[in-house]
Amino acid sequence: MRHLAIATGLLFATQAAAQDPVLTIYTYDSFNTEWGPGPVVEAAFEKECGCDLKFVTAGDGAALLSRIRLEGARTEADVVLGLDTALIAQAAETGLFAPSGVEAGYNLPITWRDETFVPFDWGYFAFVGLKDGPKPGSFEDLAAGDATVVIQDPRSSTPGLGLLMWVKEAYGDRAEQVWEGLADNIVTVTPGWSEAYGLFLEGEADLVLSYTTSPAYHLIAEEDDTKIALPFEEGHYLQVEVAGMLAGTDQPELARDFLQFITTDAFQSAIPETNWMYPAVTPDGGLPEGFDTLVQVDKPLLTAPEAAAGIRDAALEEWRRALSQ
Repeated sequence: MRHLAIATGLLFATQAAAQDPVLTIYTYDSFNTEWGPGPVVEAAFEKECGCDLKFVTAGDGAALLSRIRLEGARTEADVVLGLDTALIAQAAETGLFAPSGVEAGYNLPITWRDETFVPFDWGYFAFVGLKDGPKPGSFEDLAAGDATVVIQDPRSSTPGLGLLMWVKEAYGDRAEQVWEGLADNIVTVTPGWSEAYGLFLEGEADLVLSYTTSPAYHLIAEEDDTKIALPFEEGHYLQVEVAGMLAGTDQPELARDFLQFITTDAFQSAIPETNWMYPAVTPDGGLPEGFDTLVQVDKPLLTAPEAAAGIRDAALEEWRRALSQ
């Protein structure tokens, strides 16, 4: 009888688990690694929702939008997490996203008015290198020197796209000339951030395109102060990362609950020491010790989201021409 009772209990538990609604979230690769925010977020939200939260990774941030466009209304995603300010206008134009209904007291460098996409973190792009390595102070310094660089592809990666917009915002009509100068410094162009940063850590390049916050990981998690972000005199380009719900989701209430959950301390407190970015809403405990040592950006750069889509194509063509010579 004891074995029968156990078997019956397992059957009921299996049936109950099978009845839990599933919320499918598309995100970028590094978000759902064992050291990323994904496991923390999943455990915290599942405690509240009585659901099964399922992350599906799809390369880097810009690849998410490409996948959603390809799948269209057939997508299995309920929420996409990992688009950013350079992509939200294009994402909205697809007609695949629905208003979030979320309100929050954001702590961002810009005023947030978008009713569809919910910010979950932000940061500034920067080149990261070694404390005793090359230290160019501008794109022109970088192009004039011998420092080697790994960057990401703007067609698949939000950091790669951010670099494209950074150069364009800083130099305007001179952007293609700047890329021509940088071409000899670029060792390789990777599909996403993880691959590029890995190459830098393996010593394949002096510098890697990343964030001003990246050294915080090495300092806090590894007690390593040898990695630094380089301040550039042109300023640094701002990235705000966002999540949005699909209009065709079969779990609209659950998707909205998750978007609201993004703004809570349970989510936001995980961001600084798992995604190594600034949280969109200040956590109750503030920022971890070590974030106060990071490069402070005095000249933030950002192309308005509604203008980014129009600039992107021309900037991408300049990038391709310069790097193909």
